[in-house]
Amino acid sequence: MRCFAVVPAAGKSRRMGRAKLLMSWGDATVIEAVLDAWLASGVERVVVTVAPGDEQLARLCAARGVDVIFPPTPPPEMKDSVLLALRHLQATAHPDDNDAWLLAPADGIGLSAAAVDLVIRGYREALIEAGTARIVVPCLDGRRGHPVAFPWRLVDEAERLGDDEGLNVLVRRHEIVEVDVAGTLGDQAERIFIDLDTPEDYRRLGGGERGE
Repeated sequence: MRCFAVVPAAGKSRRMGRAKLLMSWGDATVIEAVLDAWLASGVERVVVTVAPGDEQLARLCAARGVDVIFPPTPPPEMKDSVLLALRHLQATAHPDDNDAWLLAPADGIGLSAAAVDLVIRGYREALIEAGTARIVVPCLDGRRGHPVAFPWRLVDEAERLGDDEGLNVLVRRHEIVEVDVAGTLGDQAERIFIDLDTPEDYRRLGGGERGE
């Protein structure tokens, strides 16, 4: 069983008012911090979809050694960015039905390798128990967070979603395995819910320029 990370990073950051993935986070940028969490986890490969012309973001991602997808036109929705990454993996990695693709927001600064590995372990255990792969999500106090692990066999279904349907439709249609993160992640458990949408989020969560 192999696991692949999909990072849809072609959004416009409208609510933030600036390119949030390039904003400073500690000694790195937001996107570098997120990619570092993925790369420290048990995923085999990380694929990032970047908007056409976003050369700076693409360079930062490539420097981390991940696969960077540059579509010819801007993906209209996050789903389209995800599908581009999945097609790339299909063509280059040839996943099996029970392999997993994991998804979290590109601005999910709360992502940790520990959370990713907990979801991967839950996915593997569910596969062994049921004999078929199921969607796995981390959960805390009844709330679901990220990353979400999807069986590769659902890629075809994702491709058939209507223009007005997001990937959350897959979560509604299929049986979900929830992995409680409280005992494993401890006081870091709330981080499975964190992403950056607004300048207020950035300040509240401790964002700042290098050296501040």
